[in-house]
Amino acid sequence: MSQELLAIVEQIEREKGIKKEVLFEAIESALLSATRKVIDVKPDEELKVELDRNNGKIRAFRNNEEVTSIDFGRIAASTARQVIIQKLREAEKDVVFNEFQSKVGEIISGTVYRFEKGNIVVDLLGKAEGLLPKREQSPKEEFKQGQRIRAYLLEVKKDVKGPQIILSRTHPNLVKKLFELEVPEIYEGIVEIKAISRQAGERTKISVWSKNEKVDSVGACVGMRGNRVRNIVTEVQGEKIDIVPFNEDIREYIKNSLSPAQVSEIKLNKEKMKAEVIVENDQLSLAIGKHGQNVRLASKLLGWELDIRTKAMVAEETLKQEVAKAQAEQEAAAEAEKKEEKPVKAAKKEKKKKAAEKVPLKDLPGVGEKTLELIRAAGIKTVADIAGATVKDLTNIKGIGEKKAEKLIEEAKKLTA
Repeated sequence: MSQELLAIVEQIEREKGIKKEVLFEAIESALLSATRKVIDVKPDEELKVELDRNNGKIRAFRNNEEVTSIDFGRIAASTARQVIIQKLREAEKDVVFNEFQSKVGEIISGTVYRFEKGNIVVDLLGKAEGLLPKREQSPKEEFKQGQRIRAYLLEVKKDVKGPQIILSRTHPNLVKKLFELEVPEIYEGIVEIKAISRQAGERTKISVWSKNEKVDSVGACVGMRGNRVRNIVTEVQGEKIDIVPFNEDIREYIKNSLSPAQVSEIKLNKEKMKAEVIVENDQLSLAIGKHGQNVRLASKLLGWELDIRTKAMVAEETLKQEVAKAQAEQEAAAEAEKKEEKPVKAAKKEKKKKAAEKVPLKDLPGVGEKTLELIRAAGIKTVADIAGATVKDLTNIKGIGEKKAEKLIEEAKKLTA
């Protein structure tokens, strides 16, 4: 068993890449546990097991004294087998994890293996299984069992059961990587992908720029008779792809990104990275796109907030602003006039009051000498006093009835008004 064990360990090191020392230490640890079950070891005693790396001989020591009463042949065989199987499983998990961890951000191929609660399990060429979650699936795509599938490797997680390989068919980088695979100029670095925005299953916008003036970046991506971009559209099952030429002039870049709509005017707010884009009435639906898709993807591509308006909308908004401004000015002027009129009116009122106080009682129509004496006797001295009196006040004066009182008050108010 000794030489056979060494031979197995060496073979595993060659084929699986697990270092011999790792296996030796694991076997020793397992043998120690097995030995404790067959001999009586007291709590204060030290027990250890050694595996000779040269001849494979196994020896046990209790308090540094060799224990000779143990037959390691049977124990070693079963223990070594269990340890090796366990280590092989762990090593295979590590190998798979490391292999796919190095491919994160790349496109990998496989076949649809099975479906689990809306998720798709993908067989990655027999090496491992990948998971394409429902949230990472394009709503317009359908796959059948056994069908070939390519996906973007999103992440690799360590799990007790083995590495969990998460795939995506919705990530914008799936389209980006497809262009890198399909367009040699991108792979060689002549054409650069500047930005990409995507609504999976519907539309993707990708902006490109050429480092070589002689190479047309858009033409390189489209390919002869559209073959290159057509292959990518086929891979994403009919999703529309807009290839936008990058431009350092943000105005031109905005115009390119909103294609196929024609832009009439652009007003920029560079501090807030906002742009008001003005188009003709017949270009509005094109610029905005279905459910706002075109302007939303263009905005993501640029990193700018875009506000699409027609000339008529701008004119209407301008008119509203002018009307509102005029109204505000009128209201302010009226308020100012009120503030100016208030002290003037008060002064006039005070002046009238003082003038009324000077009007003698004898000038009041309907007042004879006798009535005048009665009124004065009651303490009323001016016409203003009568104008401010009530009918009851005057009828309390002897000789003045209700009708007479009403007439006197009416006449007094006319004189003091």
